[in-house]
Amino acid sequence: MKKHMKTKAVEQSKVDVLFDKYAESHQNHTNEMIHWICVPLIVFSLLGLVWAIPFPYLAFLGKYNGFVNWASFLIAFSVYYYYKLSPIMSYLMLLLICLMSFFIVMLEKWELAGGPAVWLVCAVIFVGAWIGQFIGHKIEGKKPSFLEDVKFLLIGPIWLLHFICKKIGLKY
Repeated sequence: MKKHMKTKAVEQSKVDVLFDKYAESHQNHTNEMIHWICVPLIVFSLLGLVWAIPFPYLAFLGKYNGFVNWASFLIAFSVYYYYKLSPIMSYLMLLLICLMSFFIVMLEKWELAGGPAVWLVCAVIFVGAWIGQFIGHKIEGKKPSFLEDVKFLLIGPIWLLHFICKKIGLKY
């Protein structure tokens, strides 16, 4: 009598499949280190740039008018996208976005006190961080993942977070 052993293939989650695909163009240690610096700076600066776009006054918001801006929609979309991939990642990103929002508000206060415009600070950070990213990929010898598929622009930040989750034993 033959025993048929059934082997159950472990199916990867959608987010892990995306992480594996993203990792293909992020194997070089220097490129990875550049990403640890540049990806958070890109997220911060993009959030700040969108935040700085003038938002219309909406009477129904009443006293909450200053709390809603174009970045609110970017945040809602990205957190929803992350939630569909991994609720834990969406919560972690929301915490990071809250922290980044705090610093954007600090930039607004600095601007009001005579400092540079929020959009200008964020534009400089954005350009510098993207230059860093492309240098990293030049060192890597592979083109950035987002050139293949734009969704990888959203995967970069949670790809970094997944390493932290693994390090501390948090299942995502």
